[in-house]
Amino acid sequence: MSEYVVATVATLLVTLSFPLYLYGAWIIIQEEVVTWNVLMRHLKYVTAGLALTTVPMLTWMVPNAFNQFSPLLAVHMFFGLQAYALLLVALTGIVRIFQVKRQHNLYHDTSGDIDIGELHENMGAWRWRLRIGVFGYVGCWIIAYLLGLFRFVLRFTFLW
Repeated sequence: MSEYVVATVATLLVTLSFPLYLYGAWIIIQEEVVTWNVLMRHLKYVTAGLALTTVPMLTWMVPNAFNQFSPLLAVHMFFGLQAYALLLVALTGIVRIFQVKRQHNLYHDTSGDIDIGELHENMGAWRWRLRIGVFGYVGCWIIAYLLGLFRFVLRFTFLW
């Protein structure tokens, strides 16, 4: 299979991940109370988006990166790594929030009068980490994606 075909498939897969991220975010944003079912539905779309980005990156992009190294690739990789680093920041918040909400049975008991900020003294910090991580991930992901598209066009314009 030619490098152009593999690069095109990888680009399409990564491109398809963005609508999944947006829809996953919309699922959470539109709900007043995040129940267990809402959370699981949200995570299905976000996980699918992460898979569509991560699998091509690990199976094709990273192994081939050093064969075509350039300053533009270095910047692309920098923002990609920053995106995943910020995803880890988000995960450090969401795991703790998940534990506390699960401990208080808030995914099944959907009474809306409970302030989750009062469930644990660190809840505000965890929610802040989650927000910073998610927004940072999306911001760095968009920059890395646009740089990747630019690299794709530069590399394969001779075919058009």
